[in-house]
Amino acid sequence: MTPSSSLLLEDIWRRIFTMKKQQRSDYRIRQRKDLAWDIAFLAPQFIIYFGLTILPFIIAIPILMTDQIAFIDTDIDFIGFQNFVNIFKSPMVDMFLPAVKRTAIFMLINYSTVFIFGMTLALLMYEIKSKLKKPLFTIIYVPYMISGLGIGLIMLLLFSRDTGSVNLMLLKIGLIDQAIDIKEPAVSAWAFPLMIGWRYAGFNMAIFLGGLLSIPVETIDASRVDGANYLQRLWNIYFPQMFSSIMIATVICLIGSWGVFDEAVGMGALAANKNVRFFSVLLYKIGFAGTGQSGTLSEALTMAMTINVPLLAVGILLSKLQKKRQI
Repeated sequence: MTPSSSLLLEDIWRRIFTMKKQQRSDYRIRQRKDLAWDIAFLAPQFIIYFGLTILPFIIAIPILMTDQIAFIDTDIDFIGFQNFVNIFKSPMVDMFLPAVKRTAIFMLINYSTVFIFGMTLALLMYEIKSKLKKPLFTIIYVPYMISGLGIGLIMLLLFSRDTGSVNLMLLKIGLIDQAIDIKEPAVSAWAFPLMIGWRYAGFNMAIFLGGLLSIPVETIDASRVDGANYLQRLWNIYFPQMFSSIMIATVICLIGSWGVFDEAVGMGALAANKNVRFFSVLLYKIGFAGTGQSGTLSEALTMAMTINVPLLAVGILLSKLQKKRQI
């Protein structure tokens, strides 16, 4: 090999090495830029989540072991696990257990409305091939855009014994003999979950519709060719492949049922209507709106922790079930 060929080959290898080094450097720069953008987009959400969920939980843990009446209370003593005993003794247990029972019944009925309203509308919107689909979407979503407090007030106005338009209409056409009192226990037990189901119908519809749209069209067409009727497609194709959407709707309903507040306040939960005084309303009355006569902040947080632990366990089980089905 001549000296000139050797120098040429060395130059080529040097250029290749320099080029690869530059490529690695450019790749690292792109990675850093992508990471910076990821952090920039995720940071606000993480800050909000940490500030509204993780931080309050961390702050609440020490309060559980004290007799703190309110956030502004400065005379605080350490009492250990006494709050866990107090909430199961009179008079706290007389407020705690009825609120838990009331909320649990509401959760079960509310969960049924997720499918009665949300699933039915999702299937309807999935099958409809019409120009009316977009206007229907808007109509279904309108209640979700109204505040929960407003929804509760609207229900009180519609079912007012003297001036409620629904009562007046039902009395006029002869379907009822006397006006419906929405504050009665039997009426509130059904009217409130139906109201919540109506309000969140569009939200739940979107969750289920996302699951329906993820089903391959070829699978549905093949089932039609094989002669499967609608109920068979629903049970053997739609529901199994919508399992993730069903789990998401279940978890959201579970959390939302124990955290319902605005709608209950609109229907008078903080006033005379005790039939809609759910668990979250009780926590507010004891821990944030009280003066220590009906309970303390530490006792309210203890109640919340007592309920949150089983809910967390259920959430973990649902998550594992979803992962198991995906595998």
